Amino acid sequence: MTIIATVGVCASYGGRTAVDEVSINVREAECVALVGANGAGKSTLLRVIAGIRPPRRGNVQLYGKDVTGWSARSAFRHGVVLCPEGRQLFPHMTVRENLLLGLGRERGARTLQGERLEEVEELFPVLRGRARQAAGTLSGGEQQMVALGRALMSHPRLLILDEPSLGLAPLLVDQVFSIIERLVTSKRSVLVAEQNVEASLTIAGRAYVLEGGRVTANGTPAELQSSPALMRAFLG
Repeated sequence: MTIIATVGVCASYGGRTAVDEVSINVREAECVALVGANGAGKSTLLRVIAGIRPPRRGNVQLYGKDVTGWSARSAFRHGVVLCPEGRQLFPHMTVRENLLLGLGRERGARTLQGERLEEVEELFPVLRGRARQAAGTLSGGEQQMVALGRALMSHPRLLILDEPSLGLAPLLVDQVFSIIERLVTSKRSVLVAEQNVEASLTIAGRAYVLEGGRVTANGTPAELQSSPALMRAFLG
């Protein structure tokens, strides 16, 4: 069953068209990669899906229901959660405080606090010993773990990851994608936007190539490996 779909979505950013007639979908228990060079429109599309930026045209569907223009809070309440580019943690707050922000303020959230923290710390054992440490003092890889953990605190139906490898050393990129692969194998639904094609195609079941705000190719990783559109998107 399809969780989220965009149909002919157009959106602008900074006075220019960033996403032009884009249609994608993500099904339950599936990882979909959105790959493209910097400026291809990946982040803008994710923000439209997550309710942060309204589309200029087209629509967004959640389980077949039109939710175009919904708010970020509404998207969150329906289980569509964005882990943003650059992590966007609160550096002076502790790791534990940053994680708890992921629960939101919905009814019953407080009662789930201990259970959800235990699940996140099981996935990221290093964070157990960092609970009282200011998030801004962590390494880049550890900060990315906190950002992922915060997004997972709400048990999202769809986890959206925007450039999770951005600014990380190669060894840490491998570590982060290993964690994402664990999420995928546990039947979580993931939409990941990445410039790191090799890493993202390793974990994805399907992928879309975004070039100049348009989808120029889509298919399984095997189908896209030799795609001229994929080569053109990154090599020109």
